[in-house]
Amino acid sequence: MKVSIITATYNSAQTIRDTLLSLESQSYDDIEYIIVDGSSTDATLDIVNTNSTRISKIISEPDKGIYDALNKGIQAATGDIIGFLHSDDLLAYPQVIEDVVATFSKAQIDAVYGDLDYVSKDDVTKVIRHWKSGVFKRFKMQFGWMPPHPSFYMKRELYLKWGGFNLKYRISADYDSIIRYLWIHNAKISYLPKVLTRMRVGGVSNRSFSNMVKKSKEDVKAMRSNGLLWPIVLICKNFSKLPQFLK
Repeated sequence: MKVSIITATYNSAQTIRDTLLSLESQSYDDIEYIIVDGSSTDATLDIVNTNSTRISKIISEPDKGIYDALNKGIQAATGDIIGFLHSDDLLAYPQVIEDVVATFSKAQIDAVYGDLDYVSKDDVTKVIRHWKSGVFKRFKMQFGWMPPHPSFYMKRELYLKWGGFNLKYRISADYDSIIRYLWIHNAKISYLPKVLTRMRVGGVSNRSFSNMVKKSKEDVKAMRSNGLLWPIVLICKNFSKLPQFLK
């Protein structure tokens, strides 16, 4: 079973080395690793070319943002499964992809997801927040539940069938896609109860108060367009993050 891992980069020189090394250390052999670079002007591509032996494709050209880059990666992918490894994230341990494939192999499922640790920007061993996903129940989506997108792996054929990321969302396209796959299309998914990804704090959606407001507005738009009762979902979605700070 081939797994396509897509990393979108743009001026990611400060963090991309750790990302590459976490992929490099994976025990699973059949990985197609795709880098989609938005014409970086720093040393990103130099670091990519000197710190990884497992890259299958590099696409480097201007894009319309991270979701456009990820869509390009989906179209270029040839694996059975697609996962995303952002340029400031790390796969949490060397057997992540091996465990994901084993979970797919156990049952007739469409997608697999796990847990996520938010880690310090300067020390990726220091956990700031822990996102424990829990077992999926479709009704939970009406109360703001979603899996951590960086820990989400789905069959490529379903990305091609159901579509990738909607570019009308600048911050919440990942949330919109999750709602479509799990709520609208009722994908069959399985929970892998392990931390699969470490994400550095300080992402676009929570970088400032104004970005948090923009994200909430986009979340509401995604909820409404996918038939969720947005006032309840939005409140529950925001409050559900509180336990992540209890380590």
